[in-house]
Amino acid sequence: MKKTSTRLADGRELIYYDLRDDTVRGAADRRPLERTVTTSETRRDVLLGDAVAVASHRQGRTYHPPADECPLCPSAGDRLSEIPDPSYDVVVFENRFPSLAGDSGRCEVVCFTSDHDASFADLSEEQARLVLDAWADRTAELSHLPAVEQVFCFENRGPEIGVTLGHPHGQIYAYPFTTPRTALMLRSLAAHKEATGGENLFDAVLERELADERVVLEGEHWVAFVPYAAHWPYEVHLYPRRRVPDLLALDEAARTEFPKVYLDLLRRFDRIFGETEPPTPYIAAWHQAPFGALEEFDGVTRDDFALHVELFTIRRTSGKLKYLAGSESGMSVFINDVPPERAAERLREVAGS
Repeated sequence: MKKTSTRLADGRELIYYDLRDDTVRGAADRRPLERTVTTSETRRDVLLGDAVAVASHRQGRTYHPPADECPLCPSAGDRLSEIPDPSYDVVVFENRFPSLAGDSGRCEVVCFTSDHDASFADLSEEQARLVLDAWADRTAELSHLPAVEQVFCFENRGPEIGVTLGHPHGQIYAYPFTTPRTALMLRSLAAHKEATGGENLFDAVLERELADERVVLEGEHWVAFVPYAAHWPYEVHLYPRRRVPDLLALDEAARTEFPKVYLDLLRRFDRIFGETEPPTPYIAAWHQAPFGALEEFDGVTRDDFALHVELFTIRRTSGKLKYLAGSESGMSVFINDVPPERAAERLREVAGS
């Protein structure tokens, strides 16, 4: 992997990740952009103990542009985009309309490929490995920023999810706090560790899932399963067999096997509802241990946390979406229309279709 860092016309950082070491990146951003001005701030909800990002400047962000005006495609002739070069393998850049900025953190965009009509599932294993290495590199870099406590790599895929740019891409949020979902996991870790005299809850969950009927696929270093209490109609968690706290701690064997397993999983998702359905909308979320202090989670260290991916779709059956209505949105109590065992069975069925 070759990494080349440069700056866009408004001062934002842009980084090329290339497969070839002899690739030269020298194109300048020729757009007449002014410096980005953001109004992002985070406000704490004292009743719930969580935080809300307020970012009014995002109202003006790019919204469903035609393909020939996509800002994530490479620049070509007089059509100038966020990427000055006429081609790229993987690119990461600071979001022009960030939810988090300055003391409130940082937001980045990850372009998986220059092919506008592709998806992550269309990548080669070599390309997918490059994305993984880019995620790990950005996690390392962002973790050193003074305001950052947790790094979250994720992909929103499909207009049903709310994606406004059709180009295959993901995002990285660097939060100035430990996110509420991670905090819940850490509290459960602490309680289980105390109740069992030191047993790790993630290890116990993985051992239970491996012995049950919800395993979707297994590799030498990774395992994917539908969790016992899945929130979403089709939800799969992907874990490395060796517990590590973050992407940086993955060994070479796990990094090498990851593309094959992950691409298999994404391609199964696209076949759940049959060939005549539009591509399956999904969210793929990397859960990593926070880099901030963990004193409030008694006895828990970063090494107790287990890196994993949570992949899920809001489509519950052909032509129907799972909406978060009163119980889910109002009380955070999910109602799942698809039994997890049936979801796992279906995902196994579509292998090799």
